[in-house]
Amino acid sequence: MLTLYHNPQSRSTIVHYMLHELGEPFEVVPVDLKMGEQKSTDFLKINPMGKIPVLRDDDTIVSESPAILTYLADKYPKAGLAPPVDAPERGRYLKWMFFYGSCFEPAMVDVSLKRETPPSMAGWGKPADVLDTLSAALIPGPWLLGDRFSAADVLVGSGIAYMLGFKVLPDRPEYLAYVERLSARPAHKAAQAADAARLAG
Repeated sequence: MLTLYHNPQSRSTIVHYMLHELGEPFEVVPVDLKMGEQKSTDFLKINPMGKIPVLRDDDTIVSESPAILTYLADKYPKAGLAPPVDAPERGRYLKWMFFYGSCFEPAMVDVSLKRETPPSMAGWGKPADVLDTLSAALIPGPWLLGDRFSAADVLVGSGIAYMLGFKVLPDRPEYLAYVERLSARPAHKAAQAADAARLAG
């Protein structure tokens, strides 16, 4: 059984959504961030970083959203959420899986904090270059790999939606249309409904 340590008001919503796209059975272990459960002795044995998401798959534990999504997409190929290792589009897929954590999030933190990106020290590059790179991929659309939806869209699309919601990203038409397509997917609606129920109850 796949087990997600989850809080609906955290980055673990990305993995929660991915699990709905995957279509495999899973269970959720709630983690109360306000009560500091992610820093408890028991949780630190699972993830010494003291943060979520964390995925447990029997004896395997995976943390970090891009790693979890990559793990799930490769382990359950029937869902079609990752190109096979020998497929021509595999390289482009991996680029976006790594782009999220190595370029997109750091650049958006710079924007959010209104700080200048160090030109020679920051491996993620200038925020403007990050945004233009995303736009160049999304304008032809509909997904990062063209017509093929993948785990990269779950990851990057969730990040774009989050940053748009907090007014960190500019409302470029290609970003808005991309998030609209993502939000229309049945798995996305199911994940949102499940999280809303958790928050309400």
